[in-house]
Amino acid sequence: MVIPLLDEAESLQELHDWIVKVMKENNYSYEILFVDDGSKDNSWQIIEDLQKNNSNVRGIKFKRNYGKSAALHVGFEACKGDVVITMDADLQDSPEEIPELRKMILEDGFDLVSGWKKKRFDSFIKNSTTKIYNGVNRRFSGIKLNDMNCGLKAYRKDVVKSIEIYGEMHRYIPVIAKAAGFGNIGEKVVIHQARKHGSSKFGSRRFVNGFLDMFTINFMTRFGKKPMHLFGLWGTLFFIIGFLFAFYLGIDKLFIDKSGRLIAERPEFYISLVAMILGSQLFLAGFLGEMISRNSSIRNNYLIEKEV
Repeated sequence: MVIPLLDEAESLQELHDWIVKVMKENNYSYEILFVDDGSKDNSWQIIEDLQKNNSNVRGIKFKRNYGKSAALHVGFEACKGDVVITMDADLQDSPEEIPELRKMILEDGFDLVSGWKKKRFDSFIKNSTTKIYNGVNRRFSGIKLNDMNCGLKAYRKDVVKSIEIYGEMHRYIPVIAKAAGFGNIGEKVVIHQARKHGSSKFGSRRFVNGFLDMFTINFMTRFGKKPMHLFGLWGTLFFIIGFLFAFYLGIDKLFIDKSGRLIAERPEFYISLVAMILGSQLFLAGFLGEMISRNSSIRNNYLIEKEV
């Protein structure tokens, strides 16, 4: 299990005990990997205490707050299980869902199973924005999930070892997994618990960033390794349009228009000029994008302060 967290000290002991109870009832071998994303409370102290009493607990602490995507990325690199479960540390995800999620991966053959919190206990604003976000994302990605950003997910080990998460891309892990070749994605209705401790990390900034990231991830999955296919196509199209207008103006000036009017006085001249400039810029953007993508360095470089 990979559990990213930020300032969730009040929930950790109860969450740990709940997970252990489910593991023992089903006789599972397991590890619980807590990734502390730079908490300011005593979350790390509690993780250290849990590890002293349970050798199946592991912990990674970031030097500072990097975000949930960073925590999941490092957790995915460090985890060892054949089935990887992620959940939030705020007790809103139920460990009782684990056996069925595990079954869907191992027996039903899914690469990834995402939870669907059909009945939510969040605020009206968060519920409304979540529905809008999921609807738009289904349209863009073609993945028919009702709750793309649910923290409770199950993965085949190959999936988490093959994908790269950075920035705020944890919201789009199913899209990233599909682009990597893991297209057998399922969904399971899961229980959503009301928050017992602390406060929600949701805010207007996360809502705006989520939509911007949606466009980014859809672009990256389609054109991240071949930007020239997008920019070069549109650049060539604009340049041809501009050239055709310029050709028309030349023929018209030489053989048809006898009024003596200057070409620069005609609106077609400026359409031609703008189209050819845009075309050249887009083509160059695609060319530079190709050079950058072929020489890009690793994006995920996080300072880890402690590990248990």
